[in-house]
Formats: sequence, C-alpha cells, structure tokens
Amino acid sequence: MPISSPQQFLGFLLGSTYRRISNSFARALKPYDITPEQWSVLLMISGRGGINQKEVAAAAAKDQPTTARIVELLLKKGFITKSTSKSDRRAFLLYATEEGKALIENTQSLEQQTIDAAVAGLRPEQLEELRAMLEHIYHNTGKTHQE
Repeated sequence: MPISSPQQFLGFLLGSTYRRISNSFARALKPYDITPEQWSVLLMISGRGGINQKEVAAAAAKDQPTTARIVELLLKKGFITKSTSKSDRRAFLLYATEEGKALIENTQSLEQQTIDAAVAGLRPEQLEELRAMLEHIYHNTGKTHQE
C-alpha cells in the first residue's frame, strides 16, 4: 500500500504529537514567562539541588550548548543560581531559587492538565503500554545513533 500521507510515518506522527503537546503546554506557561524546555530543566534542578550542567544535559536528553543557553536564561530570570563545585573548580552546581521552586510548584498542575487532555479516552493499561513502547523506542534509537 503506497504511503499517501506524512501521518503514516511513525516518526512524523511522534514528532507532530510532541509539538502539539509542547505548544499546548507553552500556551499554559506563557503567563509565567517560561518555555516548556526551560521548565523541564528548572524542574530537574529544583528536584536535585546542586546538580551540574553536564548532568542536567544528560538527564534532559539535550546537548551541552542547548543546556547552557537554557541555564543562562534561567539565571537571568532569577529562577536558579550557580556556585563553583568544591570537588571540581571547573564545574558549577545549579540550585533553584525560592522563586524557581515556587514557579515549579505553581505550574506542575498545568503540565498534568496538558497531558491529561492529550491522553483523554485512553485506559490506564493503554497508557502503561504506550509508556513502555515509547521507552523501548527511545532506548532502541540510543543504540543506533550516537548522541
């Protein structure tokens, strides 16, 4: 059967779905002056006080330059601070400020609402299966491509 629509390609469908969810979350975050990408990095930092930028990049599956730009924006906005690591003077440890922690507290429900709307109508067992399949695909792509 010939392919007549981009939606028939799994990669296109995954990317389109991600963009729709991300755009919806971005609209919800607009009053807080933060993007979904910045929010996810802030969430990680606020959950782990004293994490270094390299660890943030790895956990967020982002490259170092992108992570560095996001960290600089979060610093300028006053959502995080950084200090020199005592064990490695070349590394900086990142900490969420009280303002950053409050922003995460006030917006986590927006993220949940965005996801709830996206998966409305799916049964819990379908969601677990979807999560497992996406994790499997994620791990497979890590094996075939160097990041």
